[in-house]
Amino acid sequence: MMKKKSIPASKPFLILFLCQMISALDVPLDLSQPPTITHQSPKDYIVDPRENIVIQCEAKGKPPPSFSWTRNGTHFDIDKDAQVTMKPNSGTLVINIMNGGKAEAYEGVYQCTARNERGAAISNNIVIRPSRSPLWTKEKLEPHQVREGDSLVLHCRPPVGLPPPIIFWMDNAFQRLPQSERVSQGLNGDLYFSNVQPEDTREDYICYARFNHTQTIQQKQPISVKVFSLDSLNDTIAANLSDTDIYGAKPVTERQPVLLTPTGSTSTKVELRGNVLLLECIAAGLPTPVIRWIKEGGELPANRTFFENFKKTLKIIDVSEADSGNYKCIARNTLGSVHHVISVTVKAAPYWITAPRNLVLSPGEDGTLICRANGNPKPSISWLANGVPIAIAPEDPSRKVDGDTIIFSHVQERSSAVYQCNASNEYGYLLANAFVNVLAEPPRILTPANKLYQVIADSPALLDCAYFGSPKPEIEWFKGVKGSILRGNEYVFHDNGTLEIPVAQKDSTGTYTCVARNELGKIQNEVHLEIKDPTMIIKQPEYKVVQRYGQVSFECIIKHDSTLLPTVIWLKDNDELPDDERFLVGKDNLTIMNVTDKDDGTYTCIVNTTLDSVSASAVLTVVARPNPPFDLELTGQLERSIELSWIPGDENNSPITHFVIEYEDGLHEPGVWHYQTEVPGTQTTVQLKLSPYVNYSFRVVAVNKIGRSQPSEPSEQYLTKSASPDENPANVQGIGSEPDNLVITWESLKGFQSNGPGLQYKVSWRQKDVDDEWTSVIVANVSKYIVSGTPTFVPYEIKVQALNDLGYAPEPSEVIGHSGEDLPMVAPGNVQVHVINSTLAKVHWDPVPLKTVRGHLQGYKVYYWKVQSLSRRSRRHVEKKILTFRGNKTFGMLPGLEPYSSYKLNVRVVNGKGEGPASPDKVFKTPEGVPSSPSYLKITNPTLDSLTLEWGSPTHPNGVLTSYILKFQPINNTHELGPLVEIRIPANESSLILKNLNYSTRYKFYFNAQTSVGSGSQITEEAVTIMDEAMASRQVDIATQGWFIGLMCAVALLILILLIVCFIRRNKGGKYPVKEKEDAHADPEIQPMKEDDGTFGEYRLFSFVSSAPF
Repeated sequence: MMKKKSIPASKPFLILFLCQMISALDVPLDLSQPPTITHQSPKDYIVDPRENIVIQCEAKGKPPPSFSWTRNGTHFDIDKDAQVTMKPNSGTLVINIMNGGKAEAYEGVYQCTARNERGAAISNNIVIRPSRSPLWTKEKLEPHQVREGDSLVLHCRPPVGLPPPIIFWMDNAFQRLPQSERVSQGLNGDLYFSNVQPEDTREDYICYARFNHTQTIQQKQPISVKVFSLDSLNDTIAANLSDTDIYGAKPVTERQPVLLTPTGSTSTKVELRGNVLLLECIAAGLPTPVIRWIKEGGELPANRTFFENFKKTLKIIDVSEADSGNYKCIARNTLGSVHHVISVTVKAAPYWITAPRNLVLSPGEDGTLICRANGNPKPSISWLANGVPIAIAPEDPSRKVDGDTIIFSHVQERSSAVYQCNASNEYGYLLANAFVNVLAEPPRILTPANKLYQVIADSPALLDCAYFGSPKPEIEWFKGVKGSILRGNEYVFHDNGTLEIPVAQKDSTGTYTCVARNELGKIQNEVHLEIKDPTMIIKQPEYKVVQRYGQVSFECIIKHDSTLLPTVIWLKDNDELPDDERFLVGKDNLTIMNVTDKDDGTYTCIVNTTLDSVSASAVLTVVARPNPPFDLELTGQLERSIELSWIPGDENNSPITHFVIEYEDGLHEPGVWHYQTEVPGTQTTVQLKLSPYVNYSFRVVAVNKIGRSQPSEPSEQYLTKSASPDENPANVQGIGSEPDNLVITWESLKGFQSNGPGLQYKVSWRQKDVDDEWTSVIVANVSKYIVSGTPTFVPYEIKVQALNDLGYAPEPSEVIGHSGEDLPMVAPGNVQVHVINSTLAKVHWDPVPLKTVRGHLQGYKVYYWKVQSLSRRSRRHVEKKILTFRGNKTFGMLPGLEPYSSYKLNVRVVNGKGEGPASPDKVFKTPEGVPSSPSYLKITNPTLDSLTLEWGSPTHPNGVLTSYILKFQPINNTHELGPLVEIRIPANESSLILKNLNYSTRYKFYFNAQTSVGSGSQITEEAVTIMDEAMASRQVDIATQGWFIGLMCAVALLILILLIVCFIRRNKGGKYPVKEKEDAHADPEIQPMKEDDGTFGEYRLFSFVSSAPF
C-alpha cells in the first residue's frame, strides 16, 4: 500500500504549489457539472455616486449557467430598467449612472443566482450604498483665550460621511500643524493640548476632512487661539476680562495630570475578532504627562502591539478572544498620576472551521457535506438546496440532513445539486456553495505528458499528476518505464496525485511514470526530473569600515550549476543601488569610489537562477572626523570663571574621545587661538578659569580616532574686569655684558597676564652683602634694563615686579645676579707633571684665588705640545693641544703622548669673559716604549741553500733600538710548519744572508725591533729556495714519459676515491687528525715546538753575513 500524506503544516513553502494542484482536481469543463460562483462583489459595496455601478457575478458550469438577480428579497427584472444591463455570458450588472441615473435610487441588497440543469448557486447578499461627503455645517466659532499652562481641546466635529472621512489639522498655508507629546490629534479628530504655551497663539487652526471615495476634502472654518499670561497681559485682553478674572489669574503653576479623554475612571470597548483594537488616553497637566499602558492580569501581546500618537494610542492588530480584558492607561508627571481602565470584549462574526467542499461521486457511492463555523455568539447553521431552504426543497431519498452535515447514500445522477450553507450571528454571516455532481468517468491525467521538472539538489521535488475520474482513481508511481512501484519513507504520496521527494539527490534524476486507474479504466503519464547543483556564494561580502572619501570593495564569488545562468544583483538597504557612477559593479565584486556618508548601510549580493536564489549581506560603516560642535552657550558668568556648554556634532560612526576648548583674546591677540583645556567625549559642559582684562571668545573642537573636527563657531564674547597683576615676570636674571654694568632681563607677561591696562615693571637692585638701600626704577612694557657704573663681578640682589593702572602684583621673589666679568688676573701656580708611562701623564696645579678670577670660574685649560723626539733630535712643526677641566678641578690626565719625547705645557684659568694669563711652561719627558714594526722586510737573491733579507728601521722607534729579532721556519707541501729558529741581529744592521737552508723549501719569516722596554710589533714574509738543477733535469725527463703520465692519472683517481670515502665517513661522524692543519699558520710566539719527526729532514748549521747600512 502506498503511503499517503496531507500537506504538512511544517512546510508552508509547499502550500501554494499544492493548492494550485488541488484546483486542477476540479471537474473538467467538458463534463457536466453544477454552477460554481467564481467572482462576486463584496458584501458591503460602497460606490462612487458619480460613476456607473458595477455589481459583479461570474460563474462556471456545464451547460453554461444562466443568471438572475433579486433586489431587497424580490426578483429584479433588469429588462424593465433601461439603466441596467447584464454583461454577455456573465451575471455582472452595470447600472448606468453617468447618463442620468441616480446612485441613491439603486441602494439596496442584491443577490445573484447562477443556474443550469444540474443545480443553482447563489452569491452573498451584496449591500449597495453610494458614498457621501456632505459639507460642513456653518457655525460661529468664538476665539479661544487661554491662560498659559492650561489645557485646551479644539473640536473638529466633521460631517458624517460614508465611509467616515480622514481627519487632519493644517494652517492657512496648507502645512500640517506640528504635533508632540504636548499637542496631538485624538481618534475622534479633535486637537488636544495638554498645556498651552505662548507659541500656540495663532488664528489658523483648521480641521480638514478627506473623503477618499469621492476624492474631496472639506474644510472647517479657522479657529483662533490666544494664549496669555500676567506678564504679557495687554490692554486688549484686559478689556475683555473682568476685574475678577484679572485679579484671580495666577502665575503659571505646575499641575498634576487630568484625563481629557476618556472621561471617568472606567469605560468599555467591544471589538470584533480579526479587527484592529485602538484604545486612547489623552491627559492634561504641567509638565506634560507621559502615558503608559498595561493589561491587568496579563501581558500585552508581543508582535501585535504598537504605540501611536506619542504612546497615547494603544494599537493591537488581529485581535482574538484572548485579547479580552482590562487595559489600564496611566498618565504621570512629576506631581502625580491618574489612570483609566478600559474593559475590552472581543466578539466574533462567524468564521469557518470547515467550509463545505464540492463532491464528485459516481452512481451508488456515498458522501458527506460538512459545514462547521464558529463565532461569538456561536452562529446558527442553515442549509439551502439550489438556493431554496432545504426544508422546502424537492426531496431526495439519498440525502439526510444532520445539523451541520448532509449525508448522501447510494446517490444517482438525479442527486446532482448545489447546496448552500449559511452560518450567521448578530455580527455577520457566512455563505458557501458546494455542489454534489454524480458522474461515471474513466480516469484522466490532466498534467501534460513528458513535463520536465528541474530541482536543486537537497531540495524537495514535487512531481505533478493531476487527475480526474469517477469513481476516484487510485494513483501509483513508478521510476522508469519498466521500473517497480515506488514505496518507502523516501517518498510522500499526496491525495491530489503529487509525488514528493523530500530531499532530492543526484540519483533522483530520471523518468517517473504516474498510473491512474478506476473500475472504468486505466491511464498513465511520464514526467522527467533533473537535479541541479545548488548555487553557492563561496566568498561572501564582509563587514567594512572605511573613511570618508576612501574606496571600498565587497566580494561576491559564486559557484553554480553549469547548465544554469546566474544573474547577480546588488542591493543597498534592500533597495536598488543609487544611480551613481561611483558604484562600479564587477563580475564578482562591488566597488564604491569616493565613499560618502550616504553610502553607509547594508549591501546585499543576490544571485538568482531559474531554480534558486541565494544572498549574502555585509554592513558598510563610513567613518570620518566628527562634525564640529554647535550652539555654544556661556552661563554662570563670574569675574574669574564661566561655564561653557555645547551640543556635539555628528560623531560619524567613530565615538568622540575628547573635546578641546580653545580661546581667543580679542583685546590683546585678535585672531590667535590658544589651547585652554580638554574634557572627555561624554562631557558637554566645562567650568573655565578666566583672567582679568581679557575679551574672551571660545570655540570647541571634537576629536575621535579619525582626527579633529573643524572648530565650532566662536561663542559670544565675554570681557572680564580689570585687576592688578596676579603674577610677576618669570626667568629674572642679572648678567653683566661689560665689566662695569649689570644687565637685568626677564620674560614679559603675556597680554592676558597683564590683568589690566598700563602694564609696567618695577626693577629693583642692590649690592649683596652690603648694607645698601634698594635702587628702583619703573620701566615700560619691556624685558631688559641696564645698570651702569657697577664694580666688576659683584653679586647683586634683583627683583622685578609687575604693575598696571590698578596696582601692583604680589611682592616678587629675589634672585642673585652679578655685574660684568673681566679677564682673570693671575695664572695657576705650582704646576707639576707626573709621567705615568710612555703615553700618559698627570698634571697638578694650585687653584687661583677667587677674587683674581673676576668672574664665574668655568675651569682650567691645559695647553701642551711636543717639543722633539729624543730618539731623532729633529724638530718639527709644533702642534699645541688643549684640554679643558671644568669647575675648580686642580689636576688632570694627559693621554695620547708619544713615547721618548720632550713636551711642554702651561695652565690657564677660564671665566665667562675668557682666559687668564698662562703659567710658566713646564717641561717633561716621556720614557721609552716599544717600537713600531720595521718599515719593510725584503727577501732577495734566492739560491739552493740561501736567502738575502733586507729591512728598514721602524717609523716610530719610541726609544733607542737595542736589536732586531728574526724568527723563521720551513713550510711543507701540506702547509705544516717546521721547527722555529730565532736570530738576534744588532740594531745597526739592515740586511742579512741566511745560509745552509734546504733547497726547494718555503720559509716563513717573522721580524721585529726591540728597545730596552721590549719588542715591537712584527712583520712577516715568505720565500722559497731554488731547486737542484740535476734533479730538475731528471724531473723534466720523467714528466715527459708516457708511463709517468699514466701513473699520475692513476694516483689522481685514487686520491679522488679516497676523498669521497673520507667525505662519506665524515658525514657518518668519523673523526680525522685535523689539528695539525688548524695550526699550520699559527703565531710562532704561541705555537709549541714540535718533536723532530723527520718531516723536513736534518737541519744544518747555518751562518749569516750582515752588513751595516750605508
